[in-house]
Amino acid sequence: MRVIALVAAVLLAGCAAPSIPPADPEGWHAVPLPGKAATRYTWVDKEGRRAVAAVADRSASLWRRRVDVAPAAIGRVSFSWWVQDLIAGADLTDADREDAPARVLFAFDGDHGRLTPRNRMLFDLAQALSGERPPYATLMYVFGSAAPANAVIVGARSDRVRKIVVDSGPTPLRRWRLHERDLAADFRRAFGEEPGTLLSVAVMTDADNTQSQARAWYGPIELK
Repeated sequence: MRVIALVAAVLLAGCAAPSIPPADPEGWHAVPLPGKAATRYTWVDKEGRRAVAAVADRSASLWRRRVDVAPAAIGRVSFSWWVQDLIAGADLTDADREDAPARVLFAFDGDHGRLTPRNRMLFDLAQALSGERPPYATLMYVFGSAAPANAVIVGARSDRVRKIVVDSGPTPLRRWRLHERDLAADFRRAFGEEPGTLLSVAVMTDADNTQSQARAWYGPIELK
C-alpha cells in the first residue's frame, strides 16, 4: 500500500488512459487512483451556475479532460470553486495528511530524461500499474486549511507535483471564489523552468489521508 500511495501521487492529472471513454460531450471523465475509493463527481446547478459537484468520503479521484496546448499558447487561466468546509487535520505539507477540499490541476509534458532516478522509478511503476504515462510535471491550485495564500508547496512524495495555495482558512468558505492566474508564470515560479505542452486539466476533491469527508463545487475552467 505504501508503494501504491507513492504511485498515486505521481499519477495526479496525467494523460487519460485509452480505455476510459469520455463521460460527457466535453470529454470530462472520472479517473480513479490505485488503491483509493473514488470521489463522486456530477454536473449540477449551483446558485444558477453550471458546476461539477464533488463529494469525497475517505476517497480520492479526479475529474479530468485532455487538452493539447503548445507551450507558446499557454497564457492565463480562470477557474472558480465553492468549498463547503475545511478538512480537519489536513496539512498540504504532510504526506500522511495531504488532503484538500478543492484542487484544480494542470499536467504538462516535458523532457523525461531530466527526471531524477527516483522519479524515473516512480514513473515506470505508475505506468506499469495504470497503463498510462505520468506527466512530466503537475501544477495544482489548491484550497488549504492553514497554509499561507500564494505559498508554493513541493509534493511530499514527488517533486514533480507542486501546489500553489490560492485560498486558505475559513474566510473564503461557502461562496463562489473566482481566480485568474498566469499559468505559464506560475509554472516557472513553481518549477524554475519553462512549461511544456499542456496535456490535461482536472479537478480533485480528496479526503482519503485524513479519513474524512469533503464537498466542493467547481465552475468552468477557461484557458485564455
